[in-house]
Amino acid sequence: MIKKKRIALVAHDNRKKDLLEWVGWNREILGSHHLICTGTTGKLVENLLNNEQTDKRGDIITIKKLKSGPLGGDQQLGAMISEGQIDILIFLWDPMQQQPHDVDVKALLRIAVVYNVTTASNRATADFIISSKLFREDYQPILKDYSKYIMRDTLD
Repeated sequence: MIKKKRIALVAHDNRKKDLLEWVGWNREILGSHHLICTGTTGKLVENLLNNEQTDKRGDIITIKKLKSGPLGGDQQLGAMISEGQIDILIFLWDPMQQQPHDVDVKALLRIAVVYNVTTASNRATADFIISSKLFREDYQPILKDYSKYIMRDTLD
C-alpha cells in the first residue's frame, strides 16, 4: 500500500448522508488519493467534492464510479480487491435494513477480510483509519497464505 491510497467509498441508502458528511469533513485529505465508489454513492461524492468551494487549490477530484451495488458494483469492487487494486474500504452499511443484495454485501466484506484490506463499517472506524499515521505512509499488509486451503483434499 503506497502513500497515495486507493480508497473505496460505499454506503447504503440510509447511510449515504453519513458518508457524505464524513467525506465533506475529510475533503482535503481524500482529494489527494484515488477514490472508487459504487453507483449513486459515486455520483453524490463526486458532486460534493467538486461543487463545494472548500478546495483551496480548485482541483477537480476524479472518482472511479462502478455500477450500483445491487447491479454488480459490490462484485466489481470485490474483484478489484482480489486484484490488489483497493487499499482501504469505507463501507457504511445499514445494519437495520435488509438489502436486496445482502449476499453480494457479505461476499464483498468477506473478500476484504481474505485480502486483509483495511475496512471501516462505521464513521468512528473511518475516523481512526484516516487519522492513523499509517494512512500517511507506505504500508504493506500481511496476507494470509491460503495455499493449504486451496490444495486440501476436497473429498473430506
